[in-house]
Amino acid sequence: MSMQFKNTHFDIKSLKDDGSFSGYASLFDETDSYGDRTMPGCFKKSLRRHKKAGHMPPMLWQHRSDYPIGTWPVMREDKTGLFVEGQLELEVKKAREAHALLKSGAISGLSIGFRTVNSVWNKVDHVRELIDVDLWEVSLVTFPALTSARVGDVKHADLHESLKQLDEAIAISSARLALASV
Repeated sequence: MSMQFKNTHFDIKSLKDDGSFSGYASLFDETDSYGDRTMPGCFKKSLRRHKKAGHMPPMLWQHRSDYPIGTWPVMREDKTGLFVEGQLELEVKKAREAHALLKSGAISGLSIGFRTVNSVWNKVDHVRELIDVDLWEVSLVTFPALTSARVGDVKHADLHESLKQLDEAIAISSARLALASV
């Protein structure tokens, strides 16, 4: 992805040629198409169990257990949601196909597979709030249940705003310098 502002230009690539990428597999306080909302802290116990066992949940293609396509070297909860850094296994045909589709922009969705351990019903919003989940897998998908769960998109949203502010600051500084030299 390339961002062009009047005073600055940055190229941003969330997908690298080696098959590595990052994004958010789930975002807190957003409701998905099934009426579920992940709450801060809901992944912590599961991630701790996976780390203790020495592995992260598998990376699957479209939630298909017969199509593992890579690994998640980094998987953590932060203030936004479940952040992941993935590594496609490019020796696997489906992973090469996924890589090509990600590069072209044909797919960008991330989706979680889990078992609910603890949840509460929010009567006001009419959603199920997930308090604790057992994370089974994270998939690259065409249609994520949570439309904002994407490769790179959420990660770059804050950067986009920062670059916009930087561009404005450069414009103001340039204008002040021009006035000072008059």
